[in-house]
Formats: sequence, C-alpha cells, structure tokens
Amino acid sequence: MKRVYDMVIIGGGPAGYAAALYAARAGLKTVVLEKLSAGGQMALTSQIDNYPGFEEGIDGFELAERMQRQAERFGAESQLAEVTALRLETAVKEIETSEGTFYGKTVVISTGAGPRELGVPGEKALVGRGVNYCAACDGMFYKGKTVVVVGGGNSAAADAMLLSRVAGRVILVHRRDTLRATKIYHEPLLNTPNVEFRWNSTVTELLHSGKVTGVKVRDVNSGEESVISCDGVFVSIGRAPATALVKGQLELDPSGYILADESTKTSIPGVFAVGDVRTKVLRQVVTAVADGAVAVHYAEEYLNSLW
Repeated sequence: MKRVYDMVIIGGGPAGYAAALYAARAGLKTVVLEKLSAGGQMALTSQIDNYPGFEEGIDGFELAERMQRQAERFGAESQLAEVTALRLETAVKEIETSEGTFYGKTVVISTGAGPRELGVPGEKALVGRGVNYCAACDGMFYKGKTVVVVGGGNSAAADAMLLSRVAGRVILVHRRDTLRATKIYHEPLLNTPNVEFRWNSTVTELLHSGKVTGVKVRDVNSGEESVISCDGVFVSIGRAPATALVKGQLELDPSGYILADESTKTSIPGVFAVGDVRTKVLRQVVTAVADGAVAVHYAEEYLNSLW
C-alpha cells in the first residue's frame, strides 16, 4: 500500500525541520527525507552565536538534533533516504528515493546550497581550523586578527566589509584587477583603512600547522608566487544550490536557485522552496526556519483548496 503524506519535506536542515514542526503541530501527516543527518550545512558549524535563545552559543550539530527531536515529538517522521527523482506536476507528488517511493499532497524542497570551494589541497581538512565560508557565522572568531577573503563578487565584498569591523586586517584576494561586485561596494571598501587588495592573484596553497597560518598566492600575469600570513581564510566565491532534482520542473533563477519569494511558493502549486535553496537576500539559520513556518501556512491554504 502506498502511503500518502500531507507534506513530504526533502532535506533535514533548519528550514526542513522548522516546516516539519509547524506541519506536525497543525495535524498534517509529515515526513522529512534526509540522506545524511539532520542539520545540513548548519551541522558542520561548531559554534553558532547568532541564533536567538542560546546566550552562550550552541554547536550546530546539537541544534540540528534538537530541531529534529522537537518536530518528532509532535508526530513528524524522519527517514534516512536519498531522493533520486521527483514528479511534481501530478496532484499527488511522487518522490523516488533509495528507500522506495513516497507520495505527498504537498512537497517542501529544503535541499540547501553549499559553498563553492577553492579546490586546493587540504581545504576540507582545514574547515573549522582557519578555512571558513560564512563571514556572518564565523567572523567573530577573528576579532583583531588578520584574515584573507578570496573572491571579488558581491558576497566577497560584503564579507570583507563585515570582517573589517571585526578583524584587525582584511586582505581581499581577487583574480582580476577590479571587483566584480556592484559599484555600491567599491568606494567603501577602497576607503576602509584595514582592507587591502591583492589584485590579479589566485590562492594556490593553504599554509598550516594544525590550523591555517597563511596562504600562497600566484600573480596571474607574471606567475610570481608570494605568501600572505593570516589567521583565517574566508572563501567567498559563491554558493551552489542543490537543485539538480528539480531542473526542468521548477523555475530557477540564472544562478540555479529556485524562484520563490517570501511566500516560498514555487512555479508548481503545492510545491514550496525553503532555506538556502530559494532566491533570497540573506541565507542564515534564522531566515531558514522562518521559511519553514511560512511554507506550512501556504501549504495549509493549498490543502484546504483541494476540498
């Protein structure tokens, strides 16, 4: 017998489990499909200080487990399963997974987005030991210290501005001779005393002794290499949304994010996008959980319209 859920949530990050919590408390039969473990990118963060309610901060993995248990207390189910295919146009949506096919009257896409990596040796091993991908999350760990920001787009410029208010020295490394960021960032950055620029340069190596001590950079014109000593590196070269499953079904923006506004509604009725996978200004835990609550509100409206 196939079991039809009121809501199938794909991805067990903060947005997914917030949706599960609100849906279960509203009496909706709900399941969360997660291929690894609760939390998504949040679970990789050892200290979260900007999520309200935890005055001493909290480990991301612990926060994820708490969110999962809270949703399950109200009846939400969790299933370790990797989603392999979706059929979203039908009235009852079909979700094929490694553990069989699930059916949902509504579907919430909460697959997230991962940071684009530099691709240099040792990068993964140094995450949390000097390699960072979120200035808003980890900038405070570098108060008064020297940090390198890699990138030249809006995210790199915004990260450099944020870090300039915390770190003692910020060195922005960019492969071109001018920023790709919008003009609004150029003058403030150029006039910030503790921000320096290494133009026409790429990072070729992370120097470390247990944790990051510096980076090796290469001039793209001359090929000359040099070393920048630093306490941390912020990789700000964009993010990659996990939208391969929905390509050809849901409308995406030019960067590959699901087109969904603050209502979280997508181009298909009954399908919602929450958290980092959707088009939005700020991708943080607090905005992700807000998306989850909003999605359930509109999912209830949609379900009521089916009667």
